[in-house]
Amino acid sequence: MTDANVKEERSVLHPYPTGPTGPAAWLRDLLLGARYAVSGGREGWVRTALTATGVGLGVALLMIAASVPSMMEKRHERGTARSVGVTGEFRNQTEKDAPRGSGTLLYQEVDSDFRDRPITGGLLRPDGPDAPVPPGVERMPRTGEFVVSPALDRLLASDDGRLLRDRFSAYRKIGTIADSGLIGPSELYYYAGSDRVSPATGAKRIDRFGYAEPDIPMDPVLIVLTIMVCVVLLTPVGVFIATSVRFGGERRDRRLAALRLLGADLGMIRRIAAGEALGGSAIGLGVGAVLFLLLRENARDLVIRDVSVFPSDIVPSPALTALILLAVPACAVVVTLFALRGVAIEPLGVVRNAVPRRRRLWWRLLVPAAGVGLLFPMTGRTPEMYGDPLTTYRVAAGAVLLLIGVTALLPWLVEVCVARFRGGPLPWQLAVRRLQLHSGPAARAVSGVAVAVAGAIAVQMLFAGVRGNYEKEPEDIPSHSQLQASYTLKSASEAHGYAQRVRATEGVRAAVGYADSYIEKEGDPDKVSSVTVADCASLRELAELGSCEDGDVFLGRSDADNHQKSFVPGTRIVVTPYDTAEKKSHTYRWTIPSSARTVRTHADPAGEHHDGLLVTPSVLDAGAIPNIRTRLTIKTAPGDPDAIERVRNTLAHVDPAVRVWRLGGVQKDENYAVIERGLLTGAVGTLALIGTTMLVASLEQLRERRRLLAVLVAYGTRRRTLAWSVFWQTTVPVLLGMAVAVGGGLALGWTMLEVVNGHVKDWWSFWPMVGAGAGVILAVTVASLPPLVRMMRPEGLRTE
Repeated sequence: MTDANVKEERSVLHPYPTGPTGPAAWLRDLLLGARYAVSGGREGWVRTALTATGVGLGVALLMIAASVPSMMEKRHERGTARSVGVTGEFRNQTEKDAPRGSGTLLYQEVDSDFRDRPITGGLLRPDGPDAPVPPGVERMPRTGEFVVSPALDRLLASDDGRLLRDRFSAYRKIGTIADSGLIGPSELYYYAGSDRVSPATGAKRIDRFGYAEPDIPMDPVLIVLTIMVCVVLLTPVGVFIATSVRFGGERRDRRLAALRLLGADLGMIRRIAAGEALGGSAIGLGVGAVLFLLLRENARDLVIRDVSVFPSDIVPSPALTALILLAVPACAVVVTLFALRGVAIEPLGVVRNAVPRRRRLWWRLLVPAAGVGLLFPMTGRTPEMYGDPLTTYRVAAGAVLLLIGVTALLPWLVEVCVARFRGGPLPWQLAVRRLQLHSGPAARAVSGVAVAVAGAIAVQMLFAGVRGNYEKEPEDIPSHSQLQASYTLKSASEAHGYAQRVRATEGVRAAVGYADSYIEKEGDPDKVSSVTVADCASLRELAELGSCEDGDVFLGRSDADNHQKSFVPGTRIVVTPYDTAEKKSHTYRWTIPSSARTVRTHADPAGEHHDGLLVTPSVLDAGAIPNIRTRLTIKTAPGDPDAIERVRNTLAHVDPAVRVWRLGGVQKDENYAVIERGLLTGAVGTLALIGTTMLVASLEQLRERRRLLAVLVAYGTRRRTLAWSVFWQTTVPVLLGMAVAVGGGLALGWTMLEVVNGHVKDWWSFWPMVGAGAGVILAVTVASLPPLVRMMRPEGLRTE
């Protein structure tokens, strides 16, 4: 046979390809896969819709996370635009006011509360017609007028604001503050015109709004906390997206087997599968963008722990947005190709029902081991090292690897445990057999919850371990019915007059008014105590005086171990203001008279002992002591929250600049509180994403098993039996997932505490998060029961 005949025979038996080759063939296969994502009839659309929904939820949350820098920046800009610096009794007197003129005004900040919600305002007294107008306000409020934020306006108009309306009854509303003058839409804020403010009351004269406040560097340990919060909130999102792109995997594999029968090779199969994943993720990106815009438009109505944002603040960072647009499709392709490696797609079908190869453990242990390897060398280092960018990346990478290790270990653990289950009731056997044949989808559905719970446990341990450095523990007060008020002293008799007004308020049990300051022993500044100036009626509330008249001096003593014994009659003392900047230039020297009597002090209405000097007004001129602190200590009837608001109303009418606060609460570092609020806000969104994504995954698994369920019902299996089997199929992976989450979370939390030189305060703090995770699973299981009942109908036997 000649060479020509051989070539002719080969061309007939094995024709050369006539279609595109190289990159063009790759593009053709990818486009073919993308077409499959939007074709295939109702089944295809349902599969794509489930994938797009799962991916879209994750993308929406990622875009919100990418908007956090913009939200923080714009909130800071608006706060700076209305800032006037420090005002009130804690203001440093070395700060210079603007010279008085037609373009200046007196400004005094006023802090109040209503039902534990902070209300902030500013009292304004213009010096001339050209005085600056606050941001967001159309015109300067005159005396007796005020402008309010929309949230405060709604509160005042509601039934809940009945008591609050009395507090502002002296003012007439002339308008509302625009968004440019508010930190957030839920902020309770106001500006009021007042002729009662002056430099003596702590007001500051300004010629503009918008004082730039110096940036205070964040504590290095708080930097670690911030990193952990971001890792814990965003890592589950990546797990959810990876789970969502695998929806409909069994039907996809059967379709790819049909393409193999038509002549497609393995390379084409993988490219077609990658194209389908790209198509589904692209639709998911669109769904995520729509969900993000919907959430953005409704952000004004979402308030979490008094934190809210304007829709205009939620603008994703361009760089992070581009990263999301690239990372989500890439993740979809990688996960799809990784899933195909364990499946044999041949022309005669998909080899999936055979006994699969057991999952290997060694590489699953390498992932958390790498995380520990990154974090462990950092233990015992000085906290100042945590601000280094390289250290920041190491902390984030180590935490991510430890959390991903939870995801990697869970499928192996589920497979090993269910392989040993034998016997039991029929629903249990159905559930176990399903998990033994194919435990991957169940483990993937639970892995997101396990990662979220593990991260939350670690962050809780970290917060608990460092909380003592950033929170001031509440005083030992039996209830929150005790109040204190503080204001700038104008006359020695003022404290007594204010106390009388408060005592006459409904619901008040006791009220004491006094002025106090620090004292030192002259020549021995290490010996310190306090002096309390009040009339005899008020002093009797503080000590067992016996006889008392104006001009008496008492030496208060209690069981406390302090320096009181150093202050005896004849001792020369130095009265110092609370502001240490004035300590050298503003002091008041005085000698304890020989007539001073020793008395035993008892607790005031707030539970505090006033040891030291107890002095009547005519003996010590309190008004001559610069920046002396004047206090009102008040006790209201326990269980009557309205009494607290009535006290605030009374003092607001007496002096709008009086500060009133409840005792017994926890005082937090500002940055620590911001991080904690951010964790709470993100946890709410993450839990919502967990529940929604798990529900979508559960519905997808039920849809793929619809025919099997219908066959079992047709053979006489009771619907209750199938419902219980679905419940056990969810419960077993959940229990195993919670076990892994607790172990991983405790390990990560302990490691992070070693990094920041903290100590474990509570090894059992994981119970609330485990309960929350189990509650989400239970809710998803209950929500999936109605679709399960519908899928067990005879219509499920139909096929195309």
